[in-house]
Amino acid sequence: MSELKGAAYLKRKLAQKQPRINTRYAYYEMKHVARELGIADTPETRWLKETLGWCGNAVDCLADRLVFREFRNDNFGLNEIFSMNNPDILLDSAIQGALISSCDFIYISEGEDGYPRMQVIDGGNATGTIDPITGLLREGYAVLERDSDTNLPTIEAYFLPKETYFYQNGEMYLKKEHKVEYPLLVPIINRPDEKRPFGRSRISRACMSLQDAAVRTLKRSEITAEFYSFPQKYVTGLSQDHEEMNRWKATIASMLAFEKDENGEYPKLGQFSQASMEPHLTQLKIIASAFGGETGMTLDDLGFSTQNPSSAEAIKAAHENLRLKARKAQRSFGSGFLNAGYLAACLRDDYNYQRSQLYLTKPVWEPPFEADASSLSGIGDAMNKLQQSFPEYITPELFGDLTGIH
Repeated sequence: MSELKGAAYLKRKLAQKQPRINTRYAYYEMKHVARELGIADTPETRWLKETLGWCGNAVDCLADRLVFREFRNDNFGLNEIFSMNNPDILLDSAIQGALISSCDFIYISEGEDGYPRMQVIDGGNATGTIDPITGLLREGYAVLERDSDTNLPTIEAYFLPKETYFYQNGEMYLKKEHKVEYPLLVPIINRPDEKRPFGRSRISRACMSLQDAAVRTLKRSEITAEFYSFPQKYVTGLSQDHEEMNRWKATIASMLAFEKDENGEYPKLGQFSQASMEPHLTQLKIIASAFGGETGMTLDDLGFSTQNPSSAEAIKAAHENLRLKARKAQRSFGSGFLNAGYLAACLRDDYNYQRSQLYLTKPVWEPPFEADASSLSGIGDAMNKLQQSFPEYITPELFGDLTGIH
């Protein structure tokens, strides 16, 4: 094992990456204020703050399709461990947080009844150094509790193989030992690679830039709508000593009367060309198309109705890129959940199992897209033909994997 970096190093590392994660949560929660260009924005309209939920929709659109079912060939009772830890909340929280911040963590501890307890810690409150072979940490650091007023850490933990140190207000107050040869902090990573072992956020720089552009377009269209509703008018030929006109009364009046002056001249009325909303709508659709290409979503997902309601097969075909992203996420998240279950089983049995002993255990997910009646009919015909040629190939498990029906 390589040399440990130490808690101070991990604390600095977390402080460096935390602002980027907070920014992505601000986009997800629609709290980020887009920077104005200062051209169409005037002092009178700077109070107007438009917002969009595209980044949040991009995360939820994928997270809602990632439904973990179970571990197959579960020789170590991992399904029981997760069932005892409220998996509907635990796993969904880990998936959603990892899509936002690129990596979430599952903190494993021993419960009061001696059974493993799991807790999700978001990527802005935990970090570590990772083993690229197993995907487990060599050492880890996490903020378990923060002061509600100052947001400063009050309870921290430093995770090492076979021991965990707990700190309160910077002073160590507890040391817990165990037999597990890895830190009890497991990363759940979205799209890891060699350059970024802790993964990549679904809210990419392109997503944030495109949402900012869309927000500015919305604000410009809001300002233009005022001129569209009340086109600017003008009067020429008024005498120098004319009586000041009530502008609002003149705008809503159905008839106006102007008398000739002493020379027999009378004012001439005119109206500037009415502002058009079409350029803003066109620009917003262009930005939405670019955002959809970045995230695998369609214009319908972003609020632009493009066609009549489609069948399940048509929806699946339109979201082919999203389906591939979901499959990729299932593979990376499944590995993280398996690692968490492995460490929890070691802690439960007070025995250091080898990671290679879990090679038969496989994470199983529900299909990203549910099958409708026509899809089931096609799958049924295909299975019937396969059953005739390969009688032992079709099993209830395979049918559930293809259709989501158990």
